[in-house]
Amino acid sequence: MRPSGRTLDQMRDISIEVGATRHAEGSCMIRCGDTHVLCTASLEERVPPFLRNTGQGWVTAEYGMLPRATTSRMRREAAAGKQSGRTQEIQRLIGRSLRAGIDRNALGERQITVDCDVIQADGGTRCASITGGWVALRLAVNKLLTAGDIVTDPITDHVAAVSCGIYAGQPVLDLDYPEDSQAGTDANFVMTGAGSMIEVQASAEGSTFSRDQFDELLSLAQKGVGELVAAQAAAVA
Repeated sequence: MRPSGRTLDQMRDISIEVGATRHAEGSCMIRCGDTHVLCTASLEERVPPFLRNTGQGWVTAEYGMLPRATTSRMRREAAAGKQSGRTQEIQRLIGRSLRAGIDRNALGERQITVDCDVIQADGGTRCASITGGWVALRLAVNKLLTAGDIVTDPITDHVAAVSCGIYAGQPVLDLDYPEDSQAGTDANFVMTGAGSMIEVQASAEGSTFSRDQFDELLSLAQKGVGELVAAQAAAVA
């Protein structure tokens, strides 16, 4: 029995509220159970120096957690004067994932920065950030298309992510914190809407896992990503 009472292949309740902020070109609040992430996409008519005069655009991401996103207050990273290694790793993952679903030539020489701010954390914050970040990116690109600034849609497919793991000896979908903190195996799957894999992060936390168990986790992830993609499509329709 899972702590939440969910079945092994049951996702947490998913909601995506678009237009969550007033000023960003694209924004949403994504809620995956008790994990809540504010995602905004900001458009700039410039690119990093290494892309100047190439005709290619860029998508990048930043990630952070509010001090009371968790059960005890965390010190703001700005107050410490540097980002943690975890923060840097997650925001690079978000950026890589979102770039996998975009044609940077069609975007042109402009940059879209996707900011993912965790309001409340209960496991799976990086996955929620990727899933919600895609929605914010989609909305920002829609504005470019509507304004006629670009003529070809640069977004090639949905991008979404979900966690899976082996909890109490059984493969489960969409880990919340109680499961994540005790899982024998923890995995994050980033996939396109078509089902192609962008990135897989899997590690044995307490015991090794077999090929058959990995295949079970992959099957669960495919189901979960399918549900997330449907939620994305409904949000931006």
